[in-house]
Amino acid sequence: MKVRMADLGSQYRRIRQEVEPQLIAVLESGRYVLGEHVSALEQEIAELCAVRHAIGVNSGTDALKLALRALGVGQGDEVITTPFTFVSTVEVIVQVGAVPVFVDIDPETYNLDPNLVESAITPRTRAIMPVDLYGQSAEMRALREIANHYGLWLIEDAAQAIGAYHHNQPIGTYADIATLSFFPTKNIGGAGDGGMVLTHDEQVAYKIRSLRVHGMNGGYYYEDIGYTSRLDEVQAVILRAKLRHLHEWTERRRYHATLYRSLLADVPVQLPVALAHNYHVYHQFTIRHPQREVLREHLKSLGVESAVYYPHPLHLQPAYEFLGYREGDFPNAERAAKEVLSLPIHSELTEDQIALVAEGVAEFVKAEVATL
Repeated sequence: MKVRMADLGSQYRRIRQEVEPQLIAVLESGRYVLGEHVSALEQEIAELCAVRHAIGVNSGTDALKLALRALGVGQGDEVITTPFTFVSTVEVIVQVGAVPVFVDIDPETYNLDPNLVESAITPRTRAIMPVDLYGQSAEMRALREIANHYGLWLIEDAAQAIGAYHHNQPIGTYADIATLSFFPTKNIGGAGDGGMVLTHDEQVAYKIRSLRVHGMNGGYYYEDIGYTSRLDEVQAVILRAKLRHLHEWTERRRYHATLYRSLLADVPVQLPVALAHNYHVYHQFTIRHPQREVLREHLKSLGVESAVYYPHPLHLQPAYEFLGYREGDFPNAERAAKEVLSLPIHSELTEDQIALVAEGVAEFVKAEVATL
């Protein structure tokens, strides 16, 4: 039995009848960029996330970059963020001329530790950028209070957390701007890249809409230096179809997480911590074990895929040596990078597959314990 980290082909076959007629209609229409399906998707995502504006862009990375630009974050400004995330969170800060300032993570949730944020604030700090890692909201309420106290922007990288809640509020509620990714393996993903910017602010939304089309404001009149960052109609058709299944698929992910917890309850391995005030959407089900690489090879021998998100914290990456951080600066992030392992959690899994994965983990870990 092969157990994959994602099974996008099976997922597509489940919604083919919803998608293909709409795709053909788009192709026949000749309107391929920023058309009616993009507009409809923006409205539907805005309603889901309880924000006034949702603006479709080319990718989750572009969503973050345009968010920083729209808030005026630029040369010499500092942005507080996490070293334990996908690189786009940090690279966009550098790309707009600002400086990433890292703060360590909570070792249980892997999200930015709000208790460490205030000590990192300087007169140059302009924004805080937490990440909702693995599908669980960062401590947005606490971070909102800090941002308000110091007059900072709060930008939520929610690329992995569409459908998640924090204190009964959807992602994006506490942030000045939140961003989504529709990369194919996300909880809802397109057949290519795509992203979205969420905000309550009318002026910010106007700025994002202008920046995504070269800084243009109608005709060929340019107010700013912008980008080519438009969501296309083909992606919007696919995403709208998948969005109708998001709640069902999320509940399946959460059910799979419950199965894993039950099957691994007596196994000495660290399971994901879901905080009581969060609705976790399990983009990943991430365990941790000190012999992570050996465990991964054992699972591979059983036909079980796994993944490491992320094997090297960003402050120790060659591209970011110029920031001057050293090994030992963020011990929680560094240890997590050596121990985390994500197991298959997608909505297409069967209970037999989950049992196989859990049995493989249990078999390995119990054998390791027996040799101690």
